[in-house]
Amino acid sequence: MRRAIRNETDAPGHDSFLDIVANMVGILIILVMVVGVRVKNSPLAAAVCGIGPKENRLLEKDLATEASLKADVLKAAEETRVVEHETLVQTGRRDLLATAVAALEHQIQSRREQMDAQSRRRFDCARSLAESRRRLEQIEQERARTEQDDAPPTVVESYPTPLSRTVDEREAHFQLRAGRIVYVPLEELLDQLRQAFERKKYQLRDRTEYVDTLGPLGGFRLKYILVRHEIPPEMAAELGYGGQIIRLRRATFIPVAGQLGETVDDALAEGSQFRAALAKFRPGRHIVTIWSYGDSFADFRKINKELYLLGFGVAARPLEDGEFISGSPEGSKSAAQ
Repeated sequence: MRRAIRNETDAPGHDSFLDIVANMVGILIILVMVVGVRVKNSPLAAAVCGIGPKENRLLEKDLATEASLKADVLKAAEETRVVEHETLVQTGRRDLLATAVAALEHQIQSRREQMDAQSRRRFDCARSLAESRRRLEQIEQERARTEQDDAPPTVVESYPTPLSRTVDEREAHFQLRAGRIVYVPLEELLDQLRQAFERKKYQLRDRTEYVDTLGPLGGFRLKYILVRHEIPPEMAAELGYGGQIIRLRRATFIPVAGQLGETVDDALAEGSQFRAALAKFRPGRHIVTIWSYGDSFADFRKINKELYLLGFGVAARPLEDGEFISGSPEGSKSAAQ
């Protein structure tokens, strides 16, 4: 019988196919590893390149807040560690003292038990007498300290203070500097600026900013800055304007002399310039705003007390040295109490 011949003609093709598949898988693995290495080593800016300026500022703000909070947490943890260490030290001292007191009490009690009845009574009397003398010395020391303390009592004046509220009504403005108070004709100078606005705005035909002064009035000059803003034609038609908007950027009230007004003591006296200026305003209808420098905070309390007795609400606006009274459309309103 003839032997059957095996057909192995397709074996080499099958092996070639497996080699191709293995090569493709290897290439894919290498590509994945290359991409992973590039992503790992890429800078953070590349990952967030699509973030705009506004989002970038918010991100920086959040990062700064996170760093600040992290610093606060670390500081609180350090303070906690210090307090815990001090607590352990003080607890050890307390336990040591308690042990010493207990040992002395035990020693005294042992010596007392070794005495006879008469000696024990004599010991108890001596111990009670020593305790009474110690208490008497403490009382004498406290009485001596009380008699030597001749300082007058401190009187704390308290006035009902309501919650502050934003001032929307008319204000009376005063400047308090170097212990002297003077009325600031703020509203009067602003009225002059409103009257001159129509004439002054033509100065901005060929420029975008115009600076000028008004006054003096009541010892102050008004320095103001007008600016011109161009607006698109379609927006101008919608708003009903021409092609530009003229607006006030800032108004600064500059004193013409270093010392204006009168001292606080003179101002609180009858017939003073301060009271004459207040007479033009009405309590409950007007708020008194005091622009106070750092050298006159103590004088501000005197003025505040008098204004409270007169029924005026008071708003305080602190100023730094070298700074003038000023305002702008973006500024904040006074808060009165």
